[in-house]
Amino acid sequence: MSKIFIIGLPRTGTTSISVALLELGLAVAHTAFTKRTFEVADAISDSPCFSDYQQLDGLFPKAKFIYLTRDMDKWLPSITMLLEKMAPHLEPKTGRFNPILKRSFHDTFSVELPLNHHELSDCYQRHQQRVYSYFEGRDNLLTIDISEQGSLLKMKQFLEMEEQGSIDFPKLNVGRNVANWKDYKHPNKISSNLAGVDHRKYFDFYYAANK
Repeated sequence: MSKIFIIGLPRTGTTSISVALLELGLAVAHTAFTKRTFEVADAISDSPCFSDYQQLDGLFPKAKFIYLTRDMDKWLPSITMLLEKMAPHLEPKTGRFNPILKRSFHDTFSVELPLNHHELSDCYQRHQQRVYSYFEGRDNLLTIDISEQGSLLKMKQFLEMEEQGSIDFPKLNVGRNVANWKDYKHPNKISSNLAGVDHRKYFDFYYAANK
């Protein structure tokens, strides 16, 4: 199977689609910060996929991409809550989050955090326009809203998987529960920080851009 990259922004259903892919038998990483994780996982979601999709497309030319949309009235309060929690840890110098994650968020939400709803809406629309422009005329991008009936079936068809079973996604990581992936136990989960021959190095384009 080709690599699968989930490139919707945080709080658009990345946890739900990751769990669904696990249950379909794939090895899944929710966030990935090393080359080894990208090599081992069948599917990767969230950071840094939503910011690095163009580079990943070049590195994995047979990959399939899934862009997640969400109603703006629901996404704005949800992403606001998340970014308020994350903001101190996204500080470039003092934040405790992985540098790849910090860069991914700052590249996408490209003004100082926290953001108001107008700024966040602009970030969402700018990201969406870039995704659609990049993949225009191609057949390796699927756009779905996981809250819509039949969206899981659409994903199975896009990935050329068996269509039996549920046609809808599970609803996970809702409300103020933003650590659901960590709590979800499954043998196919892949660590975000796997070490390989390059230890825990990311792809070269990241280091070239940050010299």
